[in-house]
Amino acid sequence: MLERLADLEKEYEAVLERLGDNEVLSDQRRLREESRRFKRLEPIVLAYRGYRSAIDDLGAAKELGMWDEVEAAEARICALEDELKVLLLPKHENDEKNVIVEIRGAEGGEEANLFARDLYEMYVRYGERQGWKIEVLGSDASDMGGFNDITFLLKGDGVWTRMKFEGGVHRVQRVPATESQGRIHTSSATVTVLPEAEEVDVEIDPNDLHVDVYRSTGPGGQSVNTTDSAVRITHKPTGVVVAMQDEKSQIQNRAKALQVLRARLLKLEQDRAAAEQSEQRRGQVGGGGRSEKIRTYNFKENRVSDHRINLTLYKLDKILGAGELDDIHDALVADERARQLRGD
Repeated sequence: MLERLADLEKEYEAVLERLGDNEVLSDQRRLREESRRFKRLEPIVLAYRGYRSAIDDLGAAKELGMWDEVEAAEARICALEDELKVLLLPKHENDEKNVIVEIRGAEGGEEANLFARDLYEMYVRYGERQGWKIEVLGSDASDMGGFNDITFLLKGDGVWTRMKFEGGVHRVQRVPATESQGRIHTSSATVTVLPEAEEVDVEIDPNDLHVDVYRSTGPGGQSVNTTDSAVRITHKPTGVVVAMQDEKSQIQNRAKALQVLRARLLKLEQDRAAAEQSEQRRGQVGGGGRSEKIRTYNFKENRVSDHRINLTLYKLDKILGAGELDDIHDALVADERARQLRGD
């Protein structure tokens, strides 16, 4: 490990030097790549330097017989060793990417669509707490003010690292606004989290696309535009279809549709590669059935349960209502790191 850390420190110094090179500063792509590498290396190198300093402190304290300082240095060395093990874990290829999130009402009719809106608003509040930027790419409102589906972009530090845990089926148990007799219903919505793909990540042959244009519609099917501004793009080799209608301009809707298409195609390729390594891998969304849930939101008990790590928190109002997802995500990150350290 120490040899690897020494090599990474040398690379860090080289990256730092390149970041001051005018040739790199004038090339946005290289500058972005070098900046990302610097950001990845810096915490490792700082921890490594702190580790070396603690080793020196330990030697000096032993030489002088300062046993309290010896104990403190040994404790610091152990803590930094644990920190370095985590920092050296392999990073996911999407860790530096922004994400595109798609939410759809699944089982439960209009109540599922209303829950889809609740989830969207939860992520908006969570994103605001994290300092992320949010941009709606497309949406299809339902008759009662929910969402049949909504697609949005989240930009910022650590977006993929946190939001990747949100992909799957979310289940809600509550008395719906559509229920006249006060009975609790169970409904679900699906959340798909896609890494935002740049053009260099996914090459799309224009000949592989079938593009339809049509008039955009609102809830209930009423026309909201008198021109053919809505765009539907079908990627013929994969059958992936993306439709956008929120913008009044056909050009803008086409650009957003291509943005989402690239993200879906990148995810398809990553899933294919991951499936080759593990036949047991399961997709995020599945069929949207209640039995495939990753999380349950129970209003009567003010409870949120994440079924992947058997975590239950009795603060649904703060999680769903205020976007306080940190406790859930911290636990999921810790579980993931523990499994990585075990080699699971």
